[in-house]
Amino acid sequence: MKFTKPAIALVAGALLLAGCSTPSTPTNSAAGSESASSGGEGTALTITMLPKNLGNPYFDQSTAGAEAAAAEIGATVTQVGPTTEGVADSQVEFIQAATQQKVSAIELSANDADALCDSVKAAQAEGIKVVTFDSDTNCRDLFINQVSVDGVATSLYEMIDDQTGGSGEIAILSAGANATNQNAWIEALKVKLEASPDIKLDDVVYGDDADQKSFDETKALLAKYPKLKVIVAPTTVGITAAARYVSESDFKGKVLVTGLGTPGSMKPYIEDGTSKEFALWNPEDLGYLTTYAVKALVDGTITGAEGDTFEAGRLGSYTVGADGEVPLGAAFKFNAENIGDFNWG
Repeated sequence: MKFTKPAIALVAGALLLAGCSTPSTPTNSAAGSESASSGGEGTALTITMLPKNLGNPYFDQSTAGAEAAAAEIGATVTQVGPTTEGVADSQVEFIQAATQQKVSAIELSANDADALCDSVKAAQAEGIKVVTFDSDTNCRDLFINQVSVDGVATSLYEMIDDQTGGSGEIAILSAGANATNQNAWIEALKVKLEASPDIKLDDVVYGDDADQKSFDETKALLAKYPKLKVIVAPTTVGITAAARYVSESDFKGKVLVTGLGTPGSMKPYIEDGTSKEFALWNPEDLGYLTTYAVKALVDGTITGAEGDTFEAGRLGSYTVGADGEVPLGAAFKFNAENIGDFNWG
């Protein structure tokens, strides 16, 4: 994982939500120059960035990274998106709007693997490159994966094994039931848990990446399974909500919260012992890499074929893997020893 000091500084200093005129009426933000030359000969590279939802600190970071890369390559990035993440086809109207605007590319964190494909294919038919990041769909030109599925599952398993001492009950608080990345990580984690028969997975519940729902689901889990040792939330919104509930309840000191979170939001819970350790990648780097991949696709430097290579600014060289996937790097674990070094999120 590339947690360089320049990258951390960029993340901490650039937290603007962006958007365009849509039914959800988000605000506008762009990076770069409209008249700047980009991948196309004499044309500007215009990018629509479509996260799962707006108002999510994780996606604030990925957008900041995309904007930083856009400033370096002379492109524009406009963020749009739904205000909630739970509805599978909530991103369709934004893809359709970007297609009508004839943007160069769409950077998409997909809410659903299949529900977006008609709109994505329509965009591709108009020559628009579609690059997914964070969460994939079954139709795109390239997928910038924050870390491999096995890499996430391995990190989660290691933390569960350590925090349960190799035995006890756990539960998973996921994001949306249709979130492709969450489901892939959970299935891979279940396979790894088979090697530890003394660790029992009681349940998987869904907070839809909404703070209050995730808080309520945590409360319900602990009411139903009072012997839980660890709640695993592979979602930045869910882990914070779960930690907040546990820290305010009689379960504090009895139940640990782990998963995927941002250091800024989880620091209080590391300090008070609610969470011993959690993991994440650098979402700013993820948005940054996605934008350089878009440039390479639009330029024709790569086609998305396995073995294609491209340069990604300060992150260096990357190679396209099987199925058009480009992993950012390994997950990074945050704990009491290093949490003070990070202040973003």
